[in-house]
Amino acid sequence: MTSLRKTALVGGILYLVTFAGSIPAAILVGPAINDPPGFMTSSGGDDRQVALGLVLELVNVFGCIGCGVALFSVVRRVHEGLAVGYLATRLFEGATITVGVVSLLALISLRQGAADAGNAETLVPVASGLVAVRTAAMLLGPNMASFNALMLGTALYRARLVPRWIPALGMIGAPILITFVVASILGFPVSGTVFHLVAVAPFFIWELALGLWLTFKGFDDRSPLGRTADAGPSDNTK
Repeated sequence: MTSLRKTALVGGILYLVTFAGSIPAAILVGPAINDPPGFMTSSGGDDRQVALGLVLELVNVFGCIGCGVALFSVVRRVHEGLAVGYLATRLFEGATITVGVVSLLALISLRQGAADAGNAETLVPVASGLVAVRTAAMLLGPNMASFNALMLGTALYRARLVPRWIPALGMIGAPILITFVVASILGFPVSGTVFHLVAVAPFFIWELALGLWLTFKGFDDRSPLGRTADAGPSDNTK
């Protein structure tokens, strides 16, 4: 197995790890984020479920940052600026998701303390505030996929390391997802709409397809970069 194939394998597995962590996590933390007042005043039976979801969120964070580190050396051979940008956006994504994890960990501790003190209802506004932090973190963090796609997708497309339709999905969808995030921040009711689906779908397919391709196929050895895998970084790949 060549060094380039090992890099592709590690990067592909880590992309799949982000799916394995984020999707079940979104379901498990549901009791806390869907009904903060009910969660605060409940008997606490959902604490471990939510905590497990947060552990899986940290697995997602590990996968996000790991992707950036694993693929940095390959993207750097195409263009150093794209490599730095890709790694930076991955680090930002992981850090922002972690803020959301910390907010829900604080919520669990708050509910447990309120249950012992018998004043859970008075702390419902604080619980709602912590959930709002989580919501904002998940709006900004995972949706950094748009910038990830612009950086990594451009490099993979130029170097022909994978079939061009895969990075093209992310590159075409990036402006749509950025528009969705900006609209959400400005208060437009776009969440849960058809526009939301159109904005998110290309990135779900792009990251899943990329993870599967890198895991089972790897980078194309026939590409210019594949034939010069041991060469230093270059900005001349077209």
